[in-house]
Amino acid sequence: MTARTAAAIASVGFVLAAAGCASFVEIPVEIPIQSKFDVSAFQRVLIAGFLPAGSKSIDPNTETARLLRSQLRSKQDLRVIDSDAISLVDAVNQQRTGAGTAASSTTPKAAVLPDAQTLASYQGIFKDAGFWKKIGDEYDHPLIVTGSVVFDEITKSGEVSRPQAYRDAEGHEQYRSVRQVQNMKGYSLSPTFIFIDGRTGEQLYTETYHEEALYPPDQNTPALSSYFELMDKLLPSFLNTLSTQKIRGTRVLLK
Repeated sequence: MTARTAAAIASVGFVLAAAGCASFVEIPVEIPIQSKFDVSAFQRVLIAGFLPAGSKSIDPNTETARLLRSQLRSKQDLRVIDSDAISLVDAVNQQRTGAGTAASSTTPKAAVLPDAQTLASYQGIFKDAGFWKKIGDEYDHPLIVTGSVVFDEITKSGEVSRPQAYRDAEGHEQYRSVRQVQNMKGYSLSPTFIFIDGRTGEQLYTETYHEEALYPPDQNTPALSSYFELMDKLLPSFLNTLSTQKIRGTRVLLK
């Protein structure tokens, strides 16, 4: 045995002996995640309403406003104002009529805009500081949450796993998972959340998300169920926009 080998064995033995005498202690730790913009100037928040577009199977404006109000009541410190969701589609149409612009035959009459192109023609309302300041004055200058929500039906090709029967070498029937490509149907959700200062009507922060859920063609998934499934995926990030959160965990220390 060489001197180098003997030294290595002795070193390993020392480490093992030390580990045998040591004890481990778990220390709880909290890691803060800062909010994405400063909301300290506000004590209240108003979920004003959203421009909805896409499928008419649900009302994205009402459902999104209701869901966000519910989540904000339990997840952060701002007091949520109870109010009905504003129909921003109606607000834009009224502005156009009031300004002397005749409503064309293609102006949407329903609560949900038909597509993203039509939605774009309505998004100028988010830059109308006077409109939002007026709403802010009505509710004593809260933080205002608004934006757009596009919820649409989609079809895509995707892989699915299916059981396939076969016989092994001994003639016994077995099953294995086989991946196949087939058309999947489902829904996509693309919300843009815009945060507005109710004191001035000016935008403070904007964030856009996109989520999709695909299902086998023989699976009947209600549109509203899929909407909530998709919203669940992005809610933590939305909530972190407004408040500082803490991730709790542990660290192991050698004692």
